[in-house]
Amino acid sequence: MSTIRLTMSQAVIRYMQAQKVNVAGQIKPLFPGVWAIFGHGNVAGLGEALYQARETLPTYRAHNEQAMCHAAIAFTKTLNRRQVMACTASAGPGSVNMVTAAAVAHVNRLPLLLLPGDTFATRKPDPVLQQVENFHDHTLTSNDCFKPVSRFFDRITRPEQLLTSLPQAMRVLTDPVECGPVTLALPQDIQTEAYDYPEHFFVEKVHHLRRQAADPRELDDAIALIRSAERPLLVAGGGVHYAEALSELDAFVSRYQVPVTETQAGKGALPWDHASNVGTLGVTGSAAANSLAQEADLIIAVGTRLGDFASGSRALINPEAKILCLNVASFDAVKHYAQPLVGDARLSLVSLKDGLEQGTAPWRPASSWSERAAALRDDWNATVERVTQDRGTGLPCDAEVVGAVNRAAGERDIVVCAAGGLPGELQKLWRTRFDRGYHMEYGYSCMGYELAGGLGTKMALPDSEVFVMVGDGSYLMMNSEIATSVMLGHKIIAVVLDNRGYGCIHRLQQFCGGPGFNNRLEDCLSVEAGAPKTDFAAHAAALGANSEKVANIAELEQALERAKASDISYVIAIDTDGLNDTKEGGAWWDVAVPEVSPRQEVVDARERYQSHKARQARNL
Repeated sequence: MSTIRLTMSQAVIRYMQAQKVNVAGQIKPLFPGVWAIFGHGNVAGLGEALYQARETLPTYRAHNEQAMCHAAIAFTKTLNRRQVMACTASAGPGSVNMVTAAAVAHVNRLPLLLLPGDTFATRKPDPVLQQVENFHDHTLTSNDCFKPVSRFFDRITRPEQLLTSLPQAMRVLTDPVECGPVTLALPQDIQTEAYDYPEHFFVEKVHHLRRQAADPRELDDAIALIRSAERPLLVAGGGVHYAEALSELDAFVSRYQVPVTETQAGKGALPWDHASNVGTLGVTGSAAANSLAQEADLIIAVGTRLGDFASGSRALINPEAKILCLNVASFDAVKHYAQPLVGDARLSLVSLKDGLEQGTAPWRPASSWSERAAALRDDWNATVERVTQDRGTGLPCDAEVVGAVNRAAGERDIVVCAAGGLPGELQKLWRTRFDRGYHMEYGYSCMGYELAGGLGTKMALPDSEVFVMVGDGSYLMMNSEIATSVMLGHKIIAVVLDNRGYGCIHRLQQFCGGPGFNNRLEDCLSVEAGAPKTDFAAHAAALGANSEKVANIAELEQALERAKASDISYVIAIDTDGLNDTKEGGAWWDVAVPEVSPRQEVVDARERYQSHKARQARNL
């Protein structure tokens, strides 16, 4: 057996380079790049190996470890999980900074390879700089924090352990069911140790999307369930995108005139103006979709977990409705006491359609149901048109800003967002015909994802304009990758909506009976002069971007045209009304209210809460 002597780090990188993926018939690198911030825990080991591979495996330098992982996550999400980026940071705080991003990838079922440096396996120099010592278990390091938020975790304490660990890592990164973050903790001394690896270990491997057909019995049961329905509503989730089942979804719902609603992750599965698209579902959903969800006798959930925002905390959907859950993961298919149909969405939708065509009387929903869905859809589209127009008075609300940005976006442009009040406004109001045109991280709803996520999205689809919509709170939390976008030449357009604090949570606080407290800057502890007014345009300019501040929607629309013409990242700041959100649509969300309080407002809120809980109980 021929061997090649490599350090453990060199072997990791060579193995990564050997991994390819078939994307629509084209063979591409599974790993098109690595994000790295070097420190003493990875610079001499992985750093040296990455330098040797820099011509074929680019290394990107970021300004924040969590942010570079967000960029990597956005990259793979935009490409429907077909390609993966790796991220490495030094032992200690650098690596622990990546834990939050690992959770983002885990919740959203997105592949991410994390290569954190670790303390010495030999322990000879212990305690080393930045080492967290555990008093009762010497095997623990700070990298054990990755275990709860990794789909696969290993600590490589011998170079030869890669021979069994790396194939398992690739399995998880490329498997539709197991897909999620992989963490390989790499002790800094072992990174530099050499081993005689078999050459066949580095032979090119081409990965293909595995498609699992549905079980015949489950398929027959699903067809029977659909045939018994008169008022079906199909919920399209992110799994529709990842299975590349867009055409199959269109064919299914068009054939049977089934109304379709989308989750945050599923938005874009159908064009916004498709005859079956009734808007998005749930807490921040459309009035049309939510009305239908309360009346439907069958929910066909495709590629979604039906999380609390989609299900209205299990109080929105008609309690008498049956639920059929088509999902590649059995873990998700049995949620909500659903009848499971475990399988690939593309294959299974075709099988369902074929099965429904059998027999003397092809299935159709009740004609009155289709007519009602069409009427509700028309009403909702008129509502969206109305609330997104420039009202021309006072501070603009989020809906007006969303409307202006949406009108500026082209057919294949993308909006990116993650947290605060904007995800609700965007889910209700953003219109896209491009299946990748709506990029929302709402599985973990991680503040700070937005700007770094915009960078990763742009790297994935450089021909699209990427519009990042971000509140002042998220901007202040993580903005450093604006400088990275300029450095790398990946232009993003960021619109910063400044409502002077955490406006979304302030509104929720008031809804739960609380006073304004510690959310808006005016309600926080501060010096007598109050919190400073941040000049976001000046800050962005200091990071190397073009920028400006605008006073109203008319000025915003003009600025967006300048931003599109810019060669580098462009940041537009606008003051907004943090108390004025879109009241149309939406549903209850379970946020617990104190049972006892001296505030009458809280007591009243608790009574409202209990009434909603009663509705929720019917679905449990």
